[in-house]
Formats: sequence, C-alpha cells, structure tokens
Amino acid sequence: MSDKTKPVKNVVIRFAGDSGDGMQLMGDRFTAATAMVGNDLGTFPDYPAEIRAPAGSLAGVSAFQIQFSSQDIFTPGDRVDVLVVMNPAALKMHINDLRPGGTLIANKSNFQPKNLKLAGYDSDPLTDGSLSDYKVLDIEIAKLVSKAVEDMGLPIKTVERTKNLFALGLTFWMYGRPMETTIKWLKMKFKKRPELVEANIRALKAGYNFGDISEVFSNSYTVAPAPLAKGTYRNITGNYALGLGLLTAAEKSGLPLFFGGYPITPASDILHQLSLYRNFGVRTFQAEDEIASIGASIGAAFAGSLAVTASSGPGIALKSEAMGLAVITELPLVILNIQRAGPSTGLPTKTEQADLFQALFGRNSESPIPVISAISPSDCFYTAYEACRVALKYMTPIIVLSDAYLASGSEPWLLPNLTDLEKIEVKFTESNGETFMPYIRDEKTLARPWAIPGTPGLEHRIGGLEKEDGTGNVSYDPENHQKMVELREAKVAGITREIDPTELYGDPTGDLLILGWGSTYGSIRTAVMRLQEEGKSVSHAHVRWVNPLPADLGEIVLKYQKILVPELNRGQFLKLIRAEYLVDAKGMNVVRGKPIRSYRIEEVANEILESCR
Repeated sequence: MSDKTKPVKNVVIRFAGDSGDGMQLMGDRFTAATAMVGNDLGTFPDYPAEIRAPAGSLAGVSAFQIQFSSQDIFTPGDRVDVLVVMNPAALKMHINDLRPGGTLIANKSNFQPKNLKLAGYDSDPLTDGSLSDYKVLDIEIAKLVSKAVEDMGLPIKTVERTKNLFALGLTFWMYGRPMETTIKWLKMKFKKRPELVEANIRALKAGYNFGDISEVFSNSYTVAPAPLAKGTYRNITGNYALGLGLLTAAEKSGLPLFFGGYPITPASDILHQLSLYRNFGVRTFQAEDEIASIGASIGAAFAGSLAVTASSGPGIALKSEAMGLAVITELPLVILNIQRAGPSTGLPTKTEQADLFQALFGRNSESPIPVISAISPSDCFYTAYEACRVALKYMTPIIVLSDAYLASGSEPWLLPNLTDLEKIEVKFTESNGETFMPYIRDEKTLARPWAIPGTPGLEHRIGGLEKEDGTGNVSYDPENHQKMVELREAKVAGITREIDPTELYGDPTGDLLILGWGSTYGSIRTAVMRLQEEGKSVSHAHVRWVNPLPADLGEIVLKYQKILVPELNRGQFLKLIRAEYLVDAKGMNVVRGKPIRSYRIEEVANEILESCR
C-alpha cells in the first residue's frame, strides 16, 4: 500500500446527472466492481419522477447511491462522502446531502450560463465560494473525453455520451475498484458497435489515469472485503428477488406459475422478468387494465395454478373489489404491492410505505387478507416464497408489501440451498363418490378443499355471493353469514402459528423499543447499533407479518418505557400498534419520497431517552 492510499471502513458515493446521462449505468457498474472486491454494499437508485423532463432541469435529475463497507451494513447510507454531479441541476438537488468536508466532483464543462439558469443559480457555485464547506474538484470532463477519442472521428453526441465512463473510471481509481468487469460488460453490450466499445473503454481508462497522474487528489482509498458468510453470492434487487421467489415456490409446489399484470411503476419489472421464463412453464398475461389482470389471476387460481398479480397503490385500489371475490371464493392468490409515494398517481418513482391501511382495510370489512412485508431487497425472495406457501396452505389471497426503495435497491444475496426452504405441499381434492362439499374445512388451518374445475364429481358453485357453510350454495341466511365471516377471519388469525417468535435486537426490557415494519429495517437497525454503542438502553423489533401480527408482540411492547415507530407514511403502523395494544407509542413519520435516514432516527430516539431520565 502506497503512502497515498488510506484504508477506510465504509464509503457512500452518489452519482447524479440528467436522466440521459447514464447515472444508473454508472451506479450499476460501480456496484458490480464493488461486489467483485467482496465488500458488503447497499444501493439506492433514485429515478426522476419526470423521465422526459428537459435536459438540465431539476425535475429530470437522476441519481444512484451506493454504500460499501468492510463491515456489515444495512442501508445505502445517509450522509454522502463523495458526490459526483454532471450538471448544475444535479448539484442543486443533492448538495445538501454531502457531508461537510466531503468530496464534490463536478463536470465543469456543463456549468455554462444556460444550465446554471435552468438550475436556478444566479452565479457559478464552482467559483463563487458557496461550496467552501466541501473539497471541490471541478474537472473539464467533456474536454478530456474528447481528447481521449479525438483520433476516432466520432460524432460529437457520441463522444458526449462517454463522459459518464470517465467519471466512473475516476471513482474506480479513488477506491481501488477493478476495471475488468466493466470492460467485459462494454464489449458485450456494444459488440455490434466496436467503435462504441473502444470509445467507452478509452473514456473509462482516461478517468482512471486522470486520478492516478493528476495532482488534485491527495489520496486514494481502500476498503477491505467484508466478513461475509461463505457461499455463492450475487447482487440482487428487490423486484428481481420477488420474481425468483415466485419461480422457486412454483417449482417446489409443482404448480404452473401464472402472472397477470398491468404495467405500472415500480412493479412492471416483475412482469418483464417473469415473461422470460416460459421454459419453466411460466404464463404471463399483460392485461389491458388492473381489474382484468387480477380477474385473470383469480381464474388461474380456480384452475389450479400458483396465481400472482402485482401493482402499486393506484392499481391496488382498482383491484380491491376483485380481492373481495378472492376472499369469498377462498382461492390462493398472491398480490404484490410495490408501494410508491403520493395520494394518486403521485410520485411513481419515489418510495413510501403508503399502502398499509389500504392492504389491511381497503375493502369491505368482511374481507380479511393476510399481509406480509419484505424488509430488504434480498428478503423479497423469502417473502415471496413464504407468501406463496401460506396462500396455498390456508387457501387464501395474501398481500405482499414491498416499495420502490426495495424494488430498485440492491445488496449481496447468498444463494440459498433450496433443500433448506420449507416444503410447499399441495393436494387437490379427489372425488370419493359422495356429494362434494366445497366449504368443508381442514380442522387445523380452516382451509377449504381445492377442486380443479372439470373434475367429475367435484362440480360446485363459485362466485361472489355468500356461501352456505359446507355446501357452498348461495345463502342469504343472516346466521350463516355471521358464521362464514367469522370462519374466514379465524383462518387468517390462525396464520400466527406460521410466524416465528419476534427477534429482539437488544435487551428484552429497557427504556426504548424502536419498532418497525417493511423497508425501514436497515435504517432502524443501523441507528440502534450506534445508540447501543453509546451505552443507550435501546432495542429493535421488526415485524414482517402485519396481518396477523405476531402472537408475542403484545407482550414485548409492554416491557419498555417508551416505543418509537419510524415510518415512511403519516403513522399507519403506529395507529395499528396503539389500537391493538393500547400503548402510548410515538411516531416518526417521514414522507419525502426517500428512505428514512438512520441519523434522524438517532436524533428522535435521543430526545425520547431524555424524557426517560
């Protein structure tokens, strides 16, 4: 290690520029190189809500953040150590997240009067002294990439598109990332355009060499590999993990997988992914609307498939009547809700835990549906698998809650041993010569029989009118309705036997319990670890099942003086906990369209702890 190379434990880098600047590509390539080094990592792609916003405008800024470390990490990071901006708009949108003393790398070539005006700057921030709190490296990237490819005779626009590779090469040098994986990727991506392969490789190497030979950098840095468990890893996003979880459940159950969907951000990736697996017997149906997609999926469940549909908040609202049909017919249906921000079509690319109440209560009161939530991108695999297993075992629709942060964020995933996954046993009803009773229930699970239509002797009524207990005939008897509603509720409540005891990180009693659900897991765990290192009496409990809640949760929450519930909404889980357990829990409610920050949780926790003295 040279004198100019310093070891560091963890780094947070954010790339930002126009949506056409290739920020997601930069982030993806940096992530791939980091995974090869063996660091633990977490990523957060931040897409603009207006993909077609004018170049240079604030609305069109795209960003990608990655935290990589020699230790276990649970988030893509809070405060940014290195911010790479390709234009003034990117600087304006992200400079407040750069820590004091952090490094700002700016593409000076784009800081022209027109772009400065579009970003709302009256003067050039690179020269007016307003960035004095940061280490500013303004680099004429456009000139340097032009110099690197000047003998190739390429069009100006083509040369311009290589500037992101220059910035990527520079960050590779700063943190000792290998270029080989990216060079190999470029050769594959542009194999039919050898001139683009050459131009991009030249730009990548130019950025790397600029860092190495220029005098503007006093140091480069190294981040040692993290002590990860032995095994085969791959980098995985939440949406991709959901798709693999569904595929695995189909294979383990022996059922064909049917996916009915309507394209909607940020759930569309699941439809796109599963459409590639026809060789596994997967059937995907892109419907003309949300109602048609869930209707087709209910039909597939009736016909004996592992049936899945997916959407986001607005689409889930449209599917709600059909969900009631799945409840009363008691068919296994997996409903994926990739939550996003906003009260309507809102902020389609931004994250929020917006739909908990919609999942729990957004139907007729007689329509109970179990709800499970993923906690990390890799956990999406296990959440999807568990949802399929429970839906098939209990003959019930089930809602899986993810969100835009989990959907697009990534982390290393240890490939599971499939033999370690819990078995999924499916048994279709067979005729025994007696009159078929479609609503006779399993004594333990209260699941009704699953009869494949067209099977001789298993003919039965289906539809949305209330069923008579046992026979399934249409019934308007008030006592029968009362009984059937209670039976369906009891079936969902019985899923508690499938839920593991709640894991507590910290002491089983104390001053403060921070309680969370879904994607806030990483931020809460990081905050609690820091607070415990300071000697604070703080513990963390996280809930994956929100309906039914874990059987032991009521006992746990009563053992702490104070309870804090951080959420990316206006306090939906908080209200559920207060109502269910009658505890004076406090909320931390954030709706910024971004993941909750661990240092803010620390600040709120410390304020609460002061009141415990």
